[in-house]
Amino acid sequence: QAKKSAAEAQLNSAQNAMQNAQVQYNRELWNPRVYNPRPMAGMGMPSMFDGFFENNEMMPGSSGGNKSIERHADLVTQGTQVSSARSHVTEAESGLRAINAKLRDTKAIAPFDGVIMKKMVEIGDTVQPGQPLIIFSYSKYLRIQAEVPARLMPGLKKGMVVPARLDVGNTLINARVAQISPVADKRQHTVTVKFDLPEGVPGGPGMYAEVMIPDVGAPSRALPVVPIAAIHKKGSLPSVQVLDEENKPKMRLVRIGEVVDEDSVTILSGLRPGEKILVRSRN
Repeated sequence: QAKKSAAEAQLNSAQNAMQNAQVQYNRELWNPRVYNPRPMAGMGMPSMFDGFFENNEMMPGSSGGNKSIERHADLVTQGTQVSSARSHVTEAESGLRAINAKLRDTKAIAPFDGVIMKKMVEIGDTVQPGQPLIIFSYSKYLRIQAEVPARLMPGLKKGMVVPARLDVGNTLINARVAQISPVADKRQHTVTVKFDLPEGVPGGPGMYAEVMIPDVGAPSRALPVVPIAAIHKKGSLPSVQVLDEENKPKMRLVRIGEVVDEDSVTILSGLRPGEKILVRSRN
């Protein structure tokens, strides 16, 4: 702040000097010095006689200079002083801008509201321009970032919607593909994909989520799809109630596959297509 105050004072002084130089130039332009009689205080002689003796051009044989040349020289001198003063103002402004830039570097202003995920510096640390200070997350609109195996990439396109499961309350939602990295990881053979989540979903930055991505390269087979409300979970083994030939419900263990949408899921084993099941009412 002390250097900034000194720079502001220097700029103010340079501006005053430029203003004074401009005034002197204008005075010389409209009221030339060589054409105005200078007052002579000695001897009490009238000014008209002073002008007579000072005007060498009126005296025969005089070796006096040309007033036009003298006036041109005076204008050039005053113009040079104006240019010099303007250069000093520009220099002072540049110095003040440099100081303001350094002062701005001392403040880290977030471009949006969010949550600090990770702090990389501590109070008293010396930092340089461009050095990462924190990892900041935008918490209003959330995204899932997933490392997708390269073999599954043919089944993903920007803008498509895929089912996802959040760690908070085992919530099932639809996620939209927002960004696909053009470069794959050479070591893990994965591609970074970002999925946009609907506004207002539970959870926050740093939480765990699962994304169901279709494997278009896998051999296709018909799998039964049942409502999620039909799944009974006792312990870690899911089951469904299947109606036999006498329409009596019997509990049968099943293996759950991919989530089709918010209300349905595929069954990998334990249930054949065409069998009837019981679905629990939501009321």
